[in-house]
Amino acid sequence: MRLCLYAVSSIWKRDMLRLRRQKSRLLGSLFAPFFLLAFLGLGFKRASLPGMDTDYLSFLTPGMMAMTLLSASNSTSFLMLWDREKGFLKEIMVTPISRLSIIMGRTSVGITNAIIQSMIILFAGMAMGMSISGAAGLLLSFVFVIFIASTFIGLGLTLASFLKDTFSFGLILNFILYPFLFLSGALYPVDRFPPYIAQFSYLNPLTYSIDGLRYSLLGAPFPIALVSANGQTLSGTTTHAMKLCKPIRSDRE
Repeated sequence: MRLCLYAVSSIWKRDMLRLRRQKSRLLGSLFAPFFLLAFLGLGFKRASLPGMDTDYLSFLTPGMMAMTLLSASNSTSFLMLWDREKGFLKEIMVTPISRLSIIMGRTSVGITNAIIQSMIILFAGMAMGMSISGAAGLLLSFVFVIFIASTFIGLGLTLASFLKDTFSFGLILNFILYPFLFLSGALYPVDRFPPYIAQFSYLNPLTYSIDGLRYSLLGAPFPIALVSANGQTLSGTTTHAMKLCKPIRSDRE
């Protein structure tokens, strides 16, 4: 157990140092959510759209936080592929630590990165005029941020264990993540969808997590908050289990 914790903390420290030195990676991942929040949020701030009980900027900010979390999850998976290509993964695989320690280390890095990026977007939204329900709601939002990040980090790491090519990995992962985002109600209310599309939205775990963020940050009506937490926990557990069942490839083929 002690060795496992030491391995997790070592991987976390290494990747956080790398993130600190590569600030352009952090800025690049924030570019799209920030500008969508600024131009769409401020442009439609006073608009009254059907299905919304608040202004559009406040409605959009949790959705852009979710978009940032998906981007952070994407970059965590890329780091795994990069380490495999450079041989670093092979080096740590020959040490007496378990695969679980490697996955936990990568996940902890991704969650930390995701929290930092999502809080930057939240504070940007507050600077533009968004108001939150209070300190308790802000603390509750961390729960949903961690649920979203852990779920999609697990999904990305699972996919990374099957693929070798970095270019194809990026295309396939974006092909999977963007439908999650656009079907989640991040940009517009789900009840505005046509019925045949809304069915997919209600099967999307990200839909409930974004509702959870709005519930915690805005005090929006959300009678199924517990379903959101349970759904994300189940999704995260499933994707991580898939990752652990698939051997990590450390060869440079």
